[in-house]
Amino acid sequence: MKIPRARLWLAAGVAALVGAVGALTTTAAHAAAGCRVDYTVTSQWPGGFGANVNVTNLGDPINGWRLTWSFAAGQTITQLWNGSVTQSGAQVTVTNASYNGTLATGTSTAFGFNGTYNGSNPAPTGFALNGTACTGGVTGSPSPSPSPSPSQTPTRFPSPSPSPSPSPSPSPSGQSLPCDIYAAGGTPCVAAHSTTRALFRSYTGSLYQVRRSSDNATRTIG
Repeated sequence: MKIPRARLWLAAGVAALVGAVGALTTTAAHAAAGCRVDYTVTSQWPGGFGANVNVTNLGDPINGWRLTWSFAAGQTITQLWNGSVTQSGAQVTVTNASYNGTLATGTSTAFGFNGTYNGSNPAPTGFALNGTACTGGVTGSPSPSPSPSPSQTPTRFPSPSPSPSPSPSPSPSGQSLPCDIYAAGGTPCVAAHSTTRALFRSYTGSLYQVRRSSDNATRTIG
């Protein structure tokens, strides 16, 4: 049975559609966040000091940043540039200026300030950028998207095998069917009727009996 070509194309189209739908299935990725802070005291005098803070964004790009930390020895910021500052007790919050709020991955910004201290002036720790602790690493790495489902290979219908030609049934015992030539001893010979006539005119060998297919008559040639 021959399978219609339209049916084969339909099967291939359905398989391709299934593969495309599988490829579109993805898992939403979480934003990566990370930062590093370099805090440097640039100058110091009795009761006062100056410092520089360099902030590096290690995560996804951000637009608008806020850096927080706590002083450990009662330091107070009196003047800050390249940003805006608020302080409540030991807790300090610095936000970006209008011109340095965008930080691409791997880029840095810096601000400086003057402040006062009493007794000692240790460097603060526990910096956080937009709520993410600045440890020098990255957290919340994007979840890997699953591999798309492989497209299914269209199923091809098997080509029908040709039916073998039936073998001719042997003649019932004792019966003769019309043929062109019978050789000596009753062995059938394959030849066309025109060949039979040619043999009748020119045959010079042993005796054979000829049976014509057209009228089933027999003649002896020799």
